[in-house]
Amino acid sequence: MAINYNLSKVHAISDNDPDFVLEIVQLFVTEIPKDFKQMELGIKEKDYKQAYAFAHKIKPSLDLLGMLIAYDEILQVEAWTKAKGKRREIEATCESIKKQLEKAIKEIKKDFEV
Repeated sequence: MAINYNLSKVHAISDNDPDFVLEIVQLFVTEIPKDFKQMELGIKEKDYKQAYAFAHKIKPSLDLLGMLIAYDEILQVEAWTKAKGKRREIEATCESIKKQLEKAIKEIKKDFEV
């Protein structure tokens, strides 16, 4: 049973198609870490456009995989970019998202053998 993610939305939109579910989780495992690194880079360099673009790109995947806390936190990142905040204001939020992603990806890899 998944602890760090929830595939109920994926199953609902896929009509319980196991191939579709596998494709979604594989994309999540391969693409989200890259996108997160780009978001982190944008934050580090105070490139608010880049940070926003990648936070916005990640957001639907977090919603789709039922990662509600990470989803709320990515909204905070988006708001931070719009306010052009200080890096230290968002570092803890980013670290929290990163840990949640790592746990979910590790669990998905185990659950789906990807």
